[in-house]
Amino acid sequence: MTESLILTQIDGLYIVVFSLLLGIEVIKNVPAVLHTPLMSGANAISGIIVIGATIHLLNAAEDDYWNLGLSALAVLLGTVNIAGGFFITHRMLSMFSKPKKNKI
Repeated sequence: MTESLILTQIDGLYIVVFSLLLGIEVIKNVPAVLHTPLMSGANAISGIIVIGATIHLLNAAEDDYWNLGLSALAVLLGTVNIAGGFFITHRMLSMFSKPKKNKI
């Protein structure tokens, strides 16, 4: 007995919509103190998204413009999210470091 795990396009659309709603609810209800650890987790998830979108981009047919466009957009947005997360985390960590004294 084998079961098929292939998702149709409408299944993928349901997953995207559900993920968006879930992400909005999680971000909206997280206190400000926990935003930095949540951002680190979001960076890890964005890394998974970039890898999955790259694999999907490489396996898409040349004339399937929707899949090529959406995969490229996913790679771009995931990369921007990772870069922005690292930039903001670095800036927040620099706020907690001690200022350097100038020795003359």
